[in-house]
Amino acid sequence: MVEIDEAHDGQRLDNFLLRLCKGVPKSHIYKAVRGGEVRVNKGRIQVDYRIKTGDVIRVPPLRLPEVRTDYVPPVEFPIVFEDDAVLVIDKPEGVAVHGGSGVSFGVIEQLRAARPDAKFLELVHRLDRDTSGLLLIAKRRSALTGMHESLRAGGWEKHYLALVDGDWMNARQHVRHPLLKWTTQSGERRVRVDPTGLASHTIFTLKARYGEFSLLDAELKTGRTHQIRVHVAAEGFPIAGDDKYGKDETNAALIARGFKRMFLHAHTLSLPHPLTGERLSLQAPLPPACVAFTEALAAKEDQ
Repeated sequence: MVEIDEAHDGQRLDNFLLRLCKGVPKSHIYKAVRGGEVRVNKGRIQVDYRIKTGDVIRVPPLRLPEVRTDYVPPVEFPIVFEDDAVLVIDKPEGVAVHGGSGVSFGVIEQLRAARPDAKFLELVHRLDRDTSGLLLIAKRRSALTGMHESLRAGGWEKHYLALVDGDWMNARQHVRHPLLKWTTQSGERRVRVDPTGLASHTIFTLKARYGEFSLLDAELKTGRTHQIRVHVAAEGFPIAGDDKYGKDETNAALIARGFKRMFLHAHTLSLPHPLTGERLSLQAPLPPACVAFTEALAAKEDQ
């Protein structure tokens, strides 16, 4: 018997059960609900029922897969902002935001391990593993749905800093290449410019020239997978250190110079607070490795 608290108020019954009974096939859960084995407040219920605070759910015995014992190290990441509804961290590069695709755990699993008493912690959006910077986590379901609504309504302003390979031409440039997801023969997820793809829009503003490289501010007007990376690569200026869409010879030269990451950082983010409506203006400074590399490039230009 499971009593619902406010953290799960409004969630669909099937989604609640899928998370509660991790690993149990969805078909088994649906069969248990349809067969009346799952009860809410002692009554039969449909899978799309929205559970409410105080509901008591009977969960029948279900066959679970073999329990995995993988250890998830608890980690508290640098906090940019936190209240009782929202947590904003400065994610390091090289850390996945969640487990899957060959990664046993990510930011969200490590945060849950570090905060065992937290009733609700969910990713609001995602960053690529090799991208650093601002990442939002909801601490209440109402905050999660509120931020998703404002994101869909275009209420977010997202800016990234990217160092690209080459001498970028325009002070300000709109790029609107449509993007299509595809999968390589090895199963790796990629994105390419394709007329049948999803509409995509990035505004690039030149911040600094370093001869062989250029520092850009990238404002996302849409949020497609790998959008910034593919847009600059399609323009002939791939991101420094990008192992998917960059130039192998450039990346090898960067590693030889001691720079061993992709230079893409979620720098600033502005959005309405999901509960109060007050505007949140968030910023994560460039990581030290990126600052040191741009300073070295600037010094080389001055010689």
